[in-house]
Amino acid sequence: MCREEASDLSSLKSQLDERGVVLFAVVKENIASEIQDFRAYFNGEIFLDQQMCFYGVKRRTMRSLGFVRFGVWRNLLQVWRRGYHGNRKGEGFVLGGLYVIGPENQGILLEHHEKEFGDKADLSAVRTAVSRIQKTEETRDN
Repeated sequence: MCREEASDLSSLKSQLDERGVVLFAVVKENIASEIQDFRAYFNGEIFLDQQMCFYGVKRRTMRSLGFVRFGVWRNLLQVWRRGYHGNRKGEGFVLGGLYVIGPENQGILLEHHEKEFGDKADLSAVRTAVSRIQKTEETRDN
């Protein structure tokens, strides 16, 4: 998850809180102070998964040839113009994603898999998925 997407999702915090939705991020590495630096953009709990179990058996990657794709350059330029700058350290080829998961048997309400670097989930789709979350006894008590 890039810093821009983390910031966008964090901007929904009050709406998420109303529905009892908690933000979590799963990252694959912690180089220098990267996780601590990421906290400035992400208003949720961050988990480190160095063995990359959460990423699944078949990891989705985009190798260096991905940088010749127009969409990647467009995404990088948009992020840069908005003032978000990464650290350019680490592995950097594994594509990320986003899930909105409902409680109990609701399961996955939204699943977004990054297709190329900088391909973010649509915030309106996130809002719609969150609005479909049915409150349980546990979330009503909070």
